[in-house]
Amino acid sequence: MNHQPNKRVIFMISGATDILLGGVVLLIYFGLLPFDISGWGILRWAIGVIGALLFFSGIAVFTYFLSKSDSSE
Repeated sequence: MNHQPNKRVIFMISGATDILLGGVVLLIYFGLLPFDISGWGILRWAIGVIGALLFFSGIAVFTYFLSKSDSSE
C-alpha cells in the first residue's frame, strides 16, 4: 500500500495552514486587523518575525509538495 499521496496532501494542508496563520499574524503586526498586540506581553518585532517565518515557511512547504511529481520512479 502506497501512502505517498496521503503524505503529500497532509504536508500541503499543513503548508496552507501555516500560510493562513502567518498571514493573519502579519496583518495584526501591520495594523490591518484591529488587535492590540502591546497588551500581550510580547515584543512587537517578535510578532512580525514569527508571522513572517510562518508565512514564508508555509509557502516553501506548500510549493515544494505542489511541484513534487506523483511518479515513484
